[in-house]
Amino acid sequence: MKKKIGCLHAHYTNIEYIETAFSKFDIEWLHFVDPGLMQRVSTDENFNYSDAQKKVKQQVEWIAECKVDAILITCTNYIALLNEEQLSLPMPIIKIDEPYFEQICQLQQPQMILFTNPATVEGTVKRLTAHAEKYGTVDFEVIIIDDAFEFIMQGLGERYNQEIMNYLSQFKNENRRLSVAQLSMVEAARRYELQTGQTVLNPLHALVDSMIDQLELSS
Repeated sequence: MKKKIGCLHAHYTNIEYIETAFSKFDIEWLHFVDPGLMQRVSTDENFNYSDAQKKVKQQVEWIAECKVDAILITCTNYIALLNEEQLSLPMPIIKIDEPYFEQICQLQQPQMILFTNPATVEGTVKRLTAHAEKYGTVDFEVIIIDDAFEFIMQGLGERYNQEIMNYLSQFKNENRRLSVAQLSMVEAARRYELQTGQTVLNPLHALVDSMIDQLELSS
């Protein structure tokens, strides 16, 4: 049976990632994109945390009113702002980072987690640390690729991907496992894997496996 899934993004480029990853499954996607919230949070000192939480709550409730079977949130900042205690919805809310966190926590070795958007780091690391508590110590280092995120925001996707791949190449002989924390970084990570044979974990791969089980998706 076809599933109808509402998807909340902070940037339009994430739509293609999701639709391509799930292309073999019988899903009707409804995409909702709002880059303005994170811009407001980072630039408007009068727009506080509770205002941002209220906006995310309104967005999620609006998606729920579209009669979807599930809601997928692909922005880690939106996830960090979400207060599910304030919501009473009949459908599951799927957070892209949770399967990724599970994958990270199950690795028994030091790791390097790469970001391009500094604004996503604090919320993501806070959620990862909380998730890791049941595993004891999870050894990871956070690295921000400076000045790369502006390229994706300017629509320069190829330049963005190249910046990430160039940065990853520094760690070709690194013993620690590499991963990219943002959905926008997945394409660059895949290309790097093809070029080098070095695995780079990403949130999308873990998400697909998780949603197949959770929603009983059919192809």
